[in-house]
Amino acid sequence: MRSDIEIRKPETKQEFEQYYNLRWQILRQPWSQLKGSEQDEMDKNSTHFMAVIDNKIIGCGRGHFNSDTQAQIRYMAVDQNYRKLGIGLWILKALEDYLTGNGAKEIILKARGNAIPFYERNGYVIYEEGEILFGEIKHYWMRKK
Repeated sequence: MRSDIEIRKPETKQEFEQYYNLRWQILRQPWSQLKGSEQDEMDKNSTHFMAVIDNKIIGCGRGHFNSDTQAQIRYMAVDQNYRKLGIGLWILKALEDYLTGNGAKEIILKARGNAIPFYERNGYVIYEEGEILFGEIKHYWMRKK
C-alpha cells in the first residue's frame, strides 16, 4: 500500500461527516437512496476505520459485536479512484485485528456479489444467501472463523 495512505479511526465530527458521506456516495446514492440511509442504530456502538490521503477520506468500514464471540463487518467502501491499491484489504485487516483482539471468534458479513472474490481471498466463505438490496444487488452471508 502507498505510504501516503493512513488507516485509522475517525475522531472528529468533521471526519465522521466525511466518513458517512463516503458511505452514502458509494453504497447508497447510486441507487437513489436518501442521505441518512448509510447510517443505522449500531453506528454508536461500533468501531469505524477509514483510509485517509491528504486529509481526504477514501475508504471506510465498520465492525460491531453481535455477541461476546461473534462480530460483524459492514459498510466496506473504497472511493472508485483509489480501488485496486489494497485499501479495502488494509481496512478489513484493521477491523479484523480490532474485533479478534476484543474477543471475536467468528466474523460475519453480507457481501455484494461483486465483492465475494475479495472476501474469499481473505478467508471468508459463503454460508447463506442474503436479500436483494434496492431491487438489484444480491447479497450473500459470509463468515470467517
